[in-house]
Amino acid sequence: MKPFQAPIEDILFSLNHVAGANGLATWDAEFAAEIGGHFAAFAEGEIAPLDEPGDLQGCRLENGRVSMPDGFAEVYRAYAEQGWPSLTVPEEYGGQGMGGLIHAITSEVFSGANHSLQMVTGLVPGAVRTILRFGTDDQKARYIPPLTSGETLATMCLTEPGAGSDLSRVRCKAEPSKKGWSITGEKIFISGGDQDLSERILHLVLARTSDDGIKGLSLFLCPCTRTDGSRNSVTITRIEEKMGLHASPTCQMAFDGAEAELIGEEGKGLAAMFTMMNHARADVALQGVAHAARACDIASAYAAERTQGRGPDGAPITLDGHADVRRMLTEIDRLAVGGRAISHLAFVLMEQGGNSELVDFLTPVAKVFCTEAGMRGAELGMQVLGGYGYLKEYRLEQTYRDCRITAIYEGANGIHERVLATRLAPGHPGDAFAAFVEAELASHPGTRIENALTEWKASRQQLQEAPDASILAHGFMQQTIDTLLACVWARIAWVADEHPNPARMKRLCDR
Repeated sequence: MKPFQAPIEDILFSLNHVAGANGLATWDAEFAAEIGGHFAAFAEGEIAPLDEPGDLQGCRLENGRVSMPDGFAEVYRAYAEQGWPSLTVPEEYGGQGMGGLIHAITSEVFSGANHSLQMVTGLVPGAVRTILRFGTDDQKARYIPPLTSGETLATMCLTEPGAGSDLSRVRCKAEPSKKGWSITGEKIFISGGDQDLSERILHLVLARTSDDGIKGLSLFLCPCTRTDGSRNSVTITRIEEKMGLHASPTCQMAFDGAEAELIGEEGKGLAAMFTMMNHARADVALQGVAHAARACDIASAYAAERTQGRGPDGAPITLDGHADVRRMLTEIDRLAVGGRAISHLAFVLMEQGGNSELVDFLTPVAKVFCTEAGMRGAELGMQVLGGYGYLKEYRLEQTYRDCRITAIYEGANGIHERVLATRLAPGHPGDAFAAFVEAELASHPGTRIENALTEWKASRQQLQEAPDASILAHGFMQQTIDTLLACVWARIAWVADEHPNPARMKRLCDR
């Protein structure tokens, strides 16, 4: 088994030179490299070694509480003590105020090292962002510092047995009480719904305050303990048995008059929750990239060592001497590098501000492409290893099992395709994307961008004229991905010499 190695050089190249972070006044490339290097060392030395045993041991539900696999509590304690939860939190709440691009570095490395543990800890930045935007000053003062220190971890409680993607079907109710609000109902598929890593858990719960469809949903802060210190009326009824992410407890939860407080305005919970969901979707895209990069690393190392067959001169050669194996290795590498560039482009645009419509357009594209890149990368990696890829020994089968959910959660990919085709592409976000691609073409004339843009515009026109654009959604998403990748690879070709291995980048661009 090849130990996890964080792809820090690729990450920094992508952010600095491809996505344009170097153009931001607030960006310090040397400092980012230092932070990334420190986290990579921590991930490689302490987080990643728990990934395989955690997968084998899984989580346990005992007396209504979840126990994480051995060693997870200790490594989380080190994670919190080193200040990693506080990276992007504003300084006035005890954080380091480093911004979203630093998070993009650590999030990908964390997911590649141990996706399960990243899942349990990864909702804190989104929760902080939601409280900052919609919370009162008192709520900010009470809830953000414990999230910053690592004392508290957060969950996102949306899904119910009858309400998955269609949140208008949410039935979990919230009613006014003497102490604020009281929540009653059931939630399922809640990542980290309970765990024994942090002292406390803050549940962000979407609940119904009226029968007025989506407008009847409000968002609540529901801590695991009441104001008097006793445990709140939130019960874990089961842990789901999943294909992958065995060390991440996916919980079914019962709220029985649980104490909670409203965050934001009553009836506008979905808008508030989307702040957290959009952050989570950006994280999910990077999870897909992390798995593709991990698959590439394992497969490349194996193919370089495994002698199999003979070359044209009759001498024994390693697997990577065979054209078909090189083809597969190149495809995995392109999936990881291209997906990372797309994700980083969206992160840099978010950090710049001022072009929210383009960010809205790119978010579902990044989510779809990167998650499918992770699955495809794992599948190809298994094929490179042959029979050994099918065994647990090299752990590519775990890479595939863990990655598979990314195309489903935070909005199934088909839903993102439909949103792109029916809502985003026909309107101003589609105009923003067209303008972006036109600008890229002006910067990189004579590239694949020109043909891709022409075809994309024709497809967009078909969408606008179609009686039901959703029928064209899947094909349009793929064409949008191809158009965006044409821009990305033109950028990479332009700056390939900035990478520590320029020949590799140029080889990937030539495909």
